[in-house]
Amino acid sequence: MSGLLRREWQVALRAKGAVINPVAFLLLSTTLFVIAAPDTVSSDAAAGILWTLVLLTQLLALDAMYRRDFDSGVLEQTLVGSQVPFVAVLTRIFMQWLSTGFIMTLAGPALGILLGLPVETAPAIALAMLLGTPALSLLGSIGASVTVGFSRGGVILALLVLPLFLPTLIFGAALVAAAEAGSSVMPQVYALSLISLIALALAPFATLAGLKISLEMQ
Repeated sequence: MSGLLRREWQVALRAKGAVINPVAFLLLSTTLFVIAAPDTVSSDAAAGILWTLVLLTQLLALDAMYRRDFDSGVLEQTLVGSQVPFVAVLTRIFMQWLSTGFIMTLAGPALGILLGLPVETAPAIALAMLLGTPALSLLGSIGASVTVGFSRGGVILALLVLPLFLPTLIFGAALVAAAEAGSSVMPQVYALSLISLIALALAPFATLAGLKISLEMQ
């Protein structure tokens, strides 16, 4: 696993655009939304807007999750040569979260404040992102594995994963809204944690099956 992590880290350092582009999209889309509609962003809608932008950013990053290794043949060698292919898939998902979800967790509070959320909600935004973004990477990897063999799989990927993202969107926005209202956030915390745990239990196996199907269809 340490060898796989080192390899994934080196790949992430070489392909900096795969990390910078989604983050830049999130920052620019948030800024443009605030500039274009400064009077229509209310604190009630800001949490939903923020999470919607996070989902779109994650969707942008998912298309390249396995495509580079698929095109070069490295993916097939990794799955065939690895003693435990499950570990290789889980390592890739972790690095994808680290390069997108973790960065969005760090930037989320500032973006929420930019959208009009109170400063007091910053810890709740970070907590919601920390609990919710792993589910986005895990569930998104399923769609990325199925569409990696398509030349233009972006639209199909969106159709596959957006319905899976909806529970995370609902409970993530609800957590921030509850914190803003001064209510308990524990129900939303439990819900997001449960979604991420279920995704962790199921998504790597489904992703591995999807990658094998894509390789067989090549």
